[in-house]
Amino acid sequence: MKNWTPTACMPMLCLALLLSTINVTGAAAQVTLPSGTVTYLETPAGRKPRVVITADPELDDLNSMIRYVLMADGYQTEGLIYASSQFHWTGDGTGKAINVPGREYNRNGLNLCPCTSWRWDPKERFIDDVLDAYEKAYPNLRIHSAGYPTPAELRSKVRWGNIQFDGEMEKDTDGSNLIKALLLDNVNEPIYLHAWGGQSTIARALKSIEDQYKGTPLWQAIRTKVISKAVIHPSGDQDNTGGNYIKPNWPDIRYGSGGGAFGAGLSYNTQRTAADADQVYYSAAWMQQHVSSKGEFGTLQRVWGDGKQMVKGDRFDYFGESGKTADDLKKEGFIVWTPPRAKGEFLAEGDTGTFLSLLDNGLEGWRQQNRRNPAVYQTAGTTNIVPFGAPPPAAPGAPAAAPAAAPVQRPSSRFLRPLMHDLAERMTWAITPKYDDANHYPSVILANAAVSGAPGEVVNLAVTTSDPDGDRVSVTWWRFENNGTYAGAVTIDPADGMTTRIRIPVDARAGDTIHIIAEATDSGTLSLTRYARAVIAVR
Repeated sequence: MKNWTPTACMPMLCLALLLSTINVTGAAAQVTLPSGTVTYLETPAGRKPRVVITADPELDDLNSMIRYVLMADGYQTEGLIYASSQFHWTGDGTGKAINVPGREYNRNGLNLCPCTSWRWDPKERFIDDVLDAYEKAYPNLRIHSAGYPTPAELRSKVRWGNIQFDGEMEKDTDGSNLIKALLLDNVNEPIYLHAWGGQSTIARALKSIEDQYKGTPLWQAIRTKVISKAVIHPSGDQDNTGGNYIKPNWPDIRYGSGGGAFGAGLSYNTQRTAADADQVYYSAAWMQQHVSSKGEFGTLQRVWGDGKQMVKGDRFDYFGESGKTADDLKKEGFIVWTPPRAKGEFLAEGDTGTFLSLLDNGLEGWRQQNRRNPAVYQTAGTTNIVPFGAPPPAAPGAPAAAPAAAPVQRPSSRFLRPLMHDLAERMTWAITPKYDDANHYPSVILANAAVSGAPGEVVNLAVTTSDPDGDRVSVTWWRFENNGTYAGAVTIDPADGMTTRIRIPVDARAGDTIHIIAEATDSGTLSLTRYARAVIAVR
């Protein structure tokens, strides 16, 4: 049965097999939506989430891809797919030209198209470039974490999707066929479909399934199976295929939090509104010491003023320029849509937010039991919440108009330091052949991850910690505000230490839940952090 596909059996046998694959005990959740009751598959405990990345060749996609493969020990990578968007497409080589209203090439008085292609290098291979760096780093990475997949395994997942035009989804491609096969396979787990560019390759896979099975006796079972497995993590709807096709035709498919890079502090020009305490992580000095100088990955990482362009002559890509004002760049013919910054500063990881919820860091906000309610899919690494079927947020990495002149500074980000330290330390792993010469994650285990109490009662929580490097581990307790059903204030006392006490508010109701996080941070030079989540049930 391992290699069974829907086209390899008689119709009634297919139907029976399809129905059996969605009847999964302990790894599914029934959710009531306006369209009816839907069974959504969950990744079983102890299993890595199955992930497909579709990405267009925007420079922040490159940076997000670097971080993704450096964290590939935490995922079951099923696909790394080149994709198009409204910002990047190849054309079909026939001379066909298009001009879609409202795109960057015809906004703000521009008149740069109809075009036969748009901001795409004919020799584009940015995913393969990242995997080249991964192959060189792999022997070292394996020393620090045994979970990294082989370079050959990751290379086997690379495909080319629907790249010819903005929103083109008329033809099957190797990328769409891979997604289709994953949605129809017999692995009873979700497929997390990340759209860092447009969603056309994902849309084509769904359309191909619809074209093949709609109107047949298998359609309802096939449709149910796809809905139970697909979870789309979009960086906005960058080619309108999400809104024009997926949402109207597959309204019950789950959506994870979109880009999320704004909340995580990883978007273009994010340092402009970042808190003073967070500015160090964007500085040229910090980036040079901890990222840019670290081997092949550091060389690939795009930073301000690095002298590079994704596509030679691209008027929208002035990020490699240094020592020039916006006016200087405009005089040279560049279209300046975000103000230039100092040479070497952090540039962007606009799509990293799509996979923050899947990080193996202990928060696990993507698991059913950790969401506020079954109809919400929540990002663990940010505070974004997106209901199933709701429009995804705007693309964080997409070129846009320059921000207003007077930004309001955000408070310090809870997750920026851990995320930047993660990146920096894994960059170090990639060039460090000795385990003892790098830092590694502490562990934190709750003595009582699921507890209950009545309103007014005190709940005691405790953790044990350890560190593979012998570092001291400190613990801070905080409430995960966007989790749990109780909306009022909760007091945690003490906020630091191996134990704490939470008094359940007197106005809490039976059935409410309160989520408390134990954040464990080691004392390494670049501290690393892991989390544990306690769920308090009010009875």
